[in-house]
Amino acid sequence: MLTARTPTAILAALVVAGAALSADRQAAPPAQQSQTKGVVMKGRAPVSTTLLKIKLPRPTEADLPNGLHLMVLEDHRLPQVTFQLIIRGAGGYYDPADAPGLASMTATMMREGTATKNTQQISEALETMAASVGVGAGMSSAIASLTGSSLTENFDATFGLAADILLTPSFPQEEFDRYKTRTRSNLTQQRTSPGFLANEMFAHVVYGSHPASRTSLTVDALDKTTRDALVAFHHAHYVPDYAVLAIAGDISMADARKLVDAKLGAWKKAGVPEPTVVDPPALGPARVSFIARPNSVQSSLWIGTQAISRTSPDYDIVSVMNAVIGGGPTGRLFTDLREEKGYTYGAYSNVSALQYRGAWIASMDVRTEVTEPALRDLIAEVARMRDEAVPDKEFQDKKRGVVAAFALQLESPSAVLGNYITTRLYHLPADYWDRLPERIDAVTQAQVQAAAKKYLDPSRLQIVVVGEPSKIADSLKQFGTVETYDTNGKRIGQ
Repeated sequence: MLTARTPTAILAALVVAGAALSADRQAAPPAQQSQTKGVVMKGRAPVSTTLLKIKLPRPTEADLPNGLHLMVLEDHRLPQVTFQLIIRGAGGYYDPADAPGLASMTATMMREGTATKNTQQISEALETMAASVGVGAGMSSAIASLTGSSLTENFDATFGLAADILLTPSFPQEEFDRYKTRTRSNLTQQRTSPGFLANEMFAHVVYGSHPASRTSLTVDALDKTTRDALVAFHHAHYVPDYAVLAIAGDISMADARKLVDAKLGAWKKAGVPEPTVVDPPALGPARVSFIARPNSVQSSLWIGTQAISRTSPDYDIVSVMNAVIGGGPTGRLFTDLREEKGYTYGAYSNVSALQYRGAWIASMDVRTEVTEPALRDLIAEVARMRDEAVPDKEFQDKKRGVVAAFALQLESPSAVLGNYITTRLYHLPADYWDRLPERIDAVTQAQVQAAAKKYLDPSRLQIVVVGEPSKIADSLKQFGTVETYDTNGKRIGQ
């Protein structure tokens, strides 16, 4: 439930993202005398300065004997139920060093057959029920997830199918062989994408040998992985001891508990230690990593550095800082580099903050001929965040935008429940989300500038450029020490 001190506060919060553009940049609609005579067209959306007060519905929670933590958020407005099963310790973070992608392959193949159904039967069952079930594990993630949704009347069957996929995956060899064939082709194809190459290199220079540096399978790892390795990883890591099952929608805790007991009763506690993570090693000095991509008509530019973990006391401050510089189409990067300079279709920044120290990244693609000025202006915008306090109006607009983005997703029960999953995984206070508007409102310009000086330190900023070597390589030397790589990530001239 949302409450505010004025009747218009909720409406204002929901439209404030659009209102964050200053009024002088919005053209008033053309006058229509027959309908607007005597009406003054303001050309702006109403903006409330009233602090949004939030009291979110709380999920009902229970700890099961096998270690599984169950969360249920009832919402009977629609006949639909969604679920997320978060399995700590089953993500790519825990891949063996010589087998990157094992967790990802295991998650993918769980969906391809069980002890009672083959992949076609699984797909047909889901299609018949208009339901979905999927399994995923990121290359560097600390978790794997089993997700699904269906109409209320089909939820028992949908969840039963999900339980079958979770507990009795068969990892059929013939499906794994097909997967390898498809994936081998995709791995070759993705190396033609400048965005992939930039992402891969950025992760390498920012995270080093840390698991966070893993961005993709390799052909070598794919070829070496066996069905037995998938079976062993599933057996060792898909355990309930520290898992979280979150269910949202048209279901009660009592009904959810009965269903979980019936379908997951065979999922026994393994008694394994709690999964842990460590921060990546300290980042080295600033440098330019150039990936020579002959005949490229565009340059991909990435700038970034290590930043914070999700539990950092600076998280809210860095979130506001990021909103100012590049968080969306009203950020400085977008308005300067796209709207004013015309260098790119879009320039953005984001913060990845996980259990370990993540990164702040700004990126854009530009025409080859404007690579040098675009990179120079991108660096200048980063310096501006450090050197100048954000003007009052811009600062207040961005803070309202952060709160508005949060408010907009509160209509979705699954999104609200996702917030509580975050609360659980990161051990955040129970009222963390209720107080988010208050905390964002309390962030000051001085705090944001101090955070920019701390986290956007020029001596640690890493620059990654992908582009045509004959046209841009020499110009990059003005930005720092340049190391050049080919599109396979191998150092050139070493």
